[in-house]
Amino acid sequence: FSCEWAQAYFRFREPYSDLAYALEAEKGGTRAILMVVQAHIIKYLLFVRNTEYTHLERLCRTSRREQGEALAEALADTLWAAGGGGRATICLLAPTLHLMPRGDYKPDHFTERIQLFEFSEKAAAQEFIFDHISCFKGEGSHGVILFLYSLLFSRTLER
Repeated sequence: FSCEWAQAYFRFREPYSDLAYALEAEKGGTRAILMVVQAHIIKYLLFVRNTEYTHLERLCRTSRREQGEALAEALADTLWAAGGGGRATICLLAPTLHLMPRGDYKPDHFTERIQLFEFSEKAAAQEFIFDHISCFKGEGSHGVILFLYSLLFSRTLER
């Protein structure tokens, strides 16, 4: 992965601002993934989240916690769809290596630390993501790459 990809994570604008619902997206390859997730975030904030605010106020009056909930919902929803509606796989980084490089494989000190968590219920996957939301939205977390790996494993390599 390029330096741009390695530094990419899910970063929201300031809570309770006019753009509290919006992810920050740099130019480049990660933008497409961020925009797909952004669409799911807006759908959640407008139509799923239970609040007394009108439609436009729903987007601006978003707290930091609600940003995390919206991101967890968006990621789980996308992974669930990728898994065909019956499963989702979530990738997180483990502190130690899980794969020992062999042959022509060049270690990147990232892929070797991927740990897989499989879920057969969407609600459980969403709760797990919310409990580990800093793994996707924390600076230096490689959140976009983790989500990309999660998409690939949820969809399965055969499909």
